[in-house]
Amino acid sequence: MTNFLPALHEGHASITLQNLFRDALEAYDDWGASMPEPLVAFEGKLLPISDVFEWMKPCTDIMPANLIGIVTDRLNKPWSGDGPLDEMTVSTAARVMAVLTRRQLRDFGRGSIEVFAERFNHPVRANA
Repeated sequence: MTNFLPALHEGHASITLQNLFRDALEAYDDWGASMPEPLVAFEGKLLPISDVFEWMKPCTDIMPANLIGIVTDRLNKPWSGDGPLDEMTVSTAARVMAVLTRRQLRDFGRGSIEVFAERFNHPVRANA
């Protein structure tokens, strides 16, 4: 799956992982209906945004203020955190985005670009 991604260090993500998470959030924000799951690039490899969200679920870092809106704008009720400033952790955001991604994939079908490509890679069979 994503075992080539850097590990979290005691719940904290490296700047590389933080940037990848930001890219995944922005890709989700641009994701239109009836489109396959967006992919993001990491060290020359493409991976679905759902993998990034799954990878970041244990991250205890605080969400950057400029990205919180991507998550909170999609919630059914206003965000209210546990902290005095209603801080949201990356873990919380990743869990929310993982659910939203699964929901959109379910609505689209399997939703990956690989599935789209598979439709054209079947050998042609001659009728005998």
